[in-house]
Amino acid sequence: MKSSFGWFSTSFLILLLGPTAWADVKSDETAANKTFIYCSETKPATFNPQLAADGATFNASARTIYNRLVEIDKSSSRVVPSLAESWTVSDDGRELTFKLRAGVQFQTTDYFKPTRNFSADDVIFSIERMRNPKHPFHNVGGGYYPNFSAQQVGQIDRIEKIDDLTVRFILHRPEAPFISNLAMEQNSILSAEYGAKLLAEKKAANIDTLPVGTGPFGFVWYEKDKSVHYRAHPNYFDGAPKIDRLIFLIVHDPQMRVEKLKRGECHFISEPVPTRLSEIRKDPDLKLMSVPGPNISYLAMNVEKPPFSLLNVRKAMNYALNRESYIQHIYDGNAQLAKNPVPPTMWAYNRFTPDFEFNIEKAKALLKSAGLSSGFEIDLHYARLARPYNPDPYRMAEMIKKDLGAVGIKVNLVELEWQDFLKKSRTGELQLSLQGWTSDNGDPDNLLNNLLSCGAIGSGYNRARWCDKRYSFLVERARVTSNLRIRTKFYEEAQDIFKREVPWVTIAHSTVFRASRKNVEGYQISPFDIHDFSKVYFK
Repeated sequence: MKSSFGWFSTSFLILLLGPTAWADVKSDETAANKTFIYCSETKPATFNPQLAADGATFNASARTIYNRLVEIDKSSSRVVPSLAESWTVSDDGRELTFKLRAGVQFQTTDYFKPTRNFSADDVIFSIERMRNPKHPFHNVGGGYYPNFSAQQVGQIDRIEKIDDLTVRFILHRPEAPFISNLAMEQNSILSAEYGAKLLAEKKAANIDTLPVGTGPFGFVWYEKDKSVHYRAHPNYFDGAPKIDRLIFLIVHDPQMRVEKLKRGECHFISEPVPTRLSEIRKDPDLKLMSVPGPNISYLAMNVEKPPFSLLNVRKAMNYALNRESYIQHIYDGNAQLAKNPVPPTMWAYNRFTPDFEFNIEKAKALLKSAGLSSGFEIDLHYARLARPYNPDPYRMAEMIKKDLGAVGIKVNLVELEWQDFLKKSRTGELQLSLQGWTSDNGDPDNLLNNLLSCGAIGSGYNRARWCDKRYSFLVERARVTSNLRIRTKFYEEAQDIFKREVPWVTIAHSTVFRASRKNVEGYQISPFDIHDFSKVYFK
């Protein structure tokens, strides 16, 4: 998937040096040319966020190329306007009417030139693609929309175009998280005009590989597993970016990302190695940013597979792990011990649920009561990729192996490539796996429903494959009322049930870190694993 940058000087330099050499030039050479380089931890799975479920893909597509009707404010976590200027909700909570922003232009690329501005037709096209099996693009790319399936499938009765700049969603019932869910990446708005062009040309698959959106940067080309290149959208409705070019340079090794930042070969990294935070703070050419993360790192036990179908085995796993040592040695103290599936910064957090202490003797006794006094052997699957909720999965896997070995459980570590890990997690193949999640929108539903309800087994997000009818009833009831007090009560009881049944070992809620070159300005850190480079510039 390549096309030229579209301007002579850069294209000429690429011809001379090759794309990889261009991606590796130092920041002091590119600052004058207004090129910003982000050292990304892994490759995107696609360039259409509708099809994805991972942060690397969302940052390379949803937060760069596309916009949504609404967004989550980085500071307050409140829903704010984006492509929609305003909205109203009917008294019964079932009808949501959005007034759309006028004059929003889609990107002009080497493969598409729009002839009209953004309108209600694009909203309907984008949502119906995921919702309607008869939509001409529904099965393009496989027909699986993970986030939409997990959170919104079945909610929408119909979508109506009132006029070119007004669209109405009619829901089957009230849904408290619906508006905040519209800010999530799967609800990025595609171009219906571009879709019609691709259908006419019999190139429908290009909609996911050669993207067109309204966002701050237009797609230029992708060198597989090496770099993604973008150029600024000069007519971006929220103001043209101050940088001309944006490059996502894919660097898998977290130590190498720090080195490249220090050498000036990139301007920005996320999830810097915790043991090097002090070094970054002291470097006069760098700056470090942090924010409490609405995230969870956990060990998922697949309850459909013995021995984790036994409650006492799951409890034994919770007693066997010295989680405090993980906080110190993996997070370097920059995390809180996790008791519940939601972090204590979230409004529905249940502070009264009891937690498990580290107790080898209790773990052994529980295994004996389950008929496993000699222990058992198990594969622990993980992906060696630093995430906001887990900066060093390999080291954590090693420490878990040692802890479980002390109670007679022999652990075989199995490392998977990131996308393969996500696929096997989704299909329930993994018996024991290191998992994590960063909230997309700050609503407890995003964690408690998406990751643990019975319905989330079908969507693939319930990695433990755990289904408790009472738990699911409570989180489902919490969705249909906007009364915060009632929602909180339901969520607190749901957390009590989770803690009694323990399908996970909850490990940590980590602080989120970002590091950049000292001369980078305009980046606002978000707790939601979102990278917005639309306002960055060099001072």
